Amino acid sequence: MKKTLLILAGILIVAVVTGYAGKNLYFSWKGNLKTEQTSQQAIQEKVLPKTQPQNGLSQNKSSTQKPETPATGGKSEEVPASSQDGSLSDNLHGWGLKRNSSHLQPEMPSGIRQTLARNNAYWIGSPNEKTVYLTFDEGYENGYTPGILDILKKQNVQAAFFITGHYLESQPELVKRMIQEGHIVGNHTVNHPSMPGLTNEQIKEEIEKLSSDFTALTGSQMVYFRPPKGEYSERTLAEAKNLGYYTIFWSFAMADWIPLPGGPQEAYQTVMDNLHNGALILLHAVSKDNLDSLDRTISDIKAQGYTFKTLDDLVKK
Repeated sequence: MKKTLLILAGILIVAVVTGYAGKNLYFSWKGNLKTEQTSQQAIQEKVLPKTQPQNGLSQNKSSTQKPETPATGGKSEEVPASSQDGSLSDNLHGWGLKRNSSHLQPEMPSGIRQTLARNNAYWIGSPNEKTVYLTFDEGYENGYTPGILDILKKQNVQAAFFITGHYLESQPELVKRMIQEGHIVGNHTVNHPSMPGLTNEQIKEEIEKLSSDFTALTGSQMVYFRPPKGEYSERTLAEAKNLGYYTIFWSFAMADWIPLPGGPQEAYQTVMDNLHNGALILLHAVSKDNLDSLDRTISDIKAQGYTFKTLDDLVKK
């Protein structure tokens, strides 16, 4: 009898221990699964490109991405400025566009059009002319600008390059080559800050310091300004105008400062799919995809009957 009881007790102890271990193993596996899912989500969020909003001009700041150059989609936010005189709005706006698949010009609210027009700010050409304006942003050199310049020379196309203080300091020979080959070099500020976060005096310093250094290097003057990240307010537009600049936005851009999943074919196809009369195209010269697709893109834009013009042509109209 005792032997039987001892056997039953042993079985009971084994069952309890096994059940407890199994419970711990289950929770341990569940915890590891949760950690793995979190890790995979983090990897995806880090690797997947942030795409430009395409559904309008006004979003809350918390719902927008903030890439190196603007194509962030629209947003607005009240930003204090110590030099603000109270007569102009200092709401921060991000540049965004509502595209279409019909090769028509993107939509733009009339109020924004009027604000831009009052302040010598441009984003598109005539809807009645098959013209294209090609521009590049240059924050740093990634080794592709010489090839871009070679293609532009071959195609007899003049473009505009918006440079920062770092680019001017680190790539003086390329900047001089741009001027020598008939391109426009525009002002993208010394340090690439968001304009509405600066006082008027700080805005003046960011723009004029780069301008004076550029003139010292090339003997030429800067007259075109592109706000870093596409962020502006009515006050900052007016300040750029007061400094003698035309502000230049864009009617087409893409997240090309990172490698595109589809490579050069995606770069080419995205431009061609969004082509429209008066297109003011923003590309980033740090993109190998842009370099590898540029010659074909320009040739096929011409084949569709478009003419490449310069920002000088744009503001004369």
